[in-house]
Amino acid sequence: MRVPVRQSEVLAQSKKVDDHHLTRGTMERMRQEILRLTKERPALSAEMQRTAEEGDFSENAGYQAAKAALRRLNSRITYLDEQLRFAIPIDQDTDDGKVHVGSKVTVEVNGKTMELEILGSQESSPGKGRISHLSPLGVALIGHSVGDEIEFETPSGRVIYKLLKCT
Repeated sequence: MRVPVRQSEVLAQSKKVDDHHLTRGTMERMRQEILRLTKERPALSAEMQRTAEEGDFSENAGYQAAKAALRRLNSRITYLDEQLRFAIPIDQDTDDGKVHVGSKVTVEVNGKTMELEILGSQESSPGKGRISHLSPLGVALIGHSVGDEIEFETPSGRVIYKLLKCT
């Protein structure tokens, strides 16, 4: 028997983009978190065993809470391991004069200057000037050199970004 699949599930899978670009600092923070969580695991496991000895599992709130906490911890460790296994380190030292993942750029748009850092989508934070290389602006900037003018389509019309600095 065939299991029905919703159209929205098919579209979500086709649009899913795995972006594994991470800075070395983020990768190190993930490793440190894994170490910290691994050290917490025995205490949670012991708490779960202790509450399991109190009796009926179905009505044992302490056991259910300890089990949920252990599951959350294990899930987080698994997630971080997966992220690190597929991580593509961002080299921020490249000095070829072109914009690439890891570049810090200064652009001028409508008479205002903005400093941006081109990173992977997991680390992007547009409010802090950290944009994804997969974002429309990130895609437009990649590969350009200092002095280039990049035309960029926004909801309010065409905007021209002038690349002033790239490190």
